[in-house]
Amino acid sequence: MQSDKTISNKTSSNMTSRNEKLHVGIIMDGNGRWATRRGLSRVRGHEAGVETIRRIVEAAPKQGIGTLTLYAFSTDNWRRPKTEVAALMTLLRFYLANEVQSLAKNGVRLSVIGRRDRLPDGIANAIARAEHATAHGSTLHLRIAVDYSARDAILNAAAKAAALTSLTREAFSQLVTGEAGLRDVDLIIRTSGEKRLSDFLLWEGAYAELHFTERMWPEFDAGDLAAALASFHGRERRFGGLQAIMPEEVPSLSRA
Repeated sequence: MQSDKTISNKTSSNMTSRNEKLHVGIIMDGNGRWATRRGLSRVRGHEAGVETIRRIVEAAPKQGIGTLTLYAFSTDNWRRPKTEVAALMTLLRFYLANEVQSLAKNGVRLSVIGRRDRLPDGIANAIARAEHATAHGSTLHLRIAVDYSARDAILNAAAKAAALTSLTREAFSQLVTGEAGLRDVDLIIRTSGEKRLSDFLLWEGAYAELHFTERMWPEFDAGDLAAALASFHGRERRFGGLQAIMPEEVPSLSRA
């Protein structure tokens, strides 16, 4: 007697099609090294990195990205030299003051994730104003991680969940991310050749594909983004399942 067999379906297990709007996270690494190699200050590298953000935000919707999460400043980055931290905060102020009108005009909704209580005076209010001004954007959801730690986000969610009588993954995900229905991360890109996640999107990126490039962030452009997405679309995402097995390839367990 032939036993029952479960054959996974490749189409259903590969849950991403080219028609879906993707969630892409980018660890924007290499600003300082890019500048140092050119005899420039590290601050100049961060300024060049802001220009790259503009390019990628413009290119992302055209390449099928619906949500873009950028790692701008980690919780651990507070340990950098005070002058560099101050320069990064100045750039954040500048971005919030000068980019919001363009983001709103182009249908980009801005959200900032991470802690706000440790940011210099006025920045938290500027973030709130920018989020309000772009709240109706539907072309792209741009999420910028500032004073962000994925482990802290999970820890804080766990503390909130302790008061609940029942819990689902969806409910816990909302506690981690701060919003309902956020798509899990499909692809995480890291520039500059480093190959680690550095406490970025650990919950949302549980099944994310990873793409590492030697390009420094100030050099990264729409072509590099397209190459990362081409690599992503060439992969089979099985989410713990198995690749489809053709019936003739299934071994028979019947006995003569």
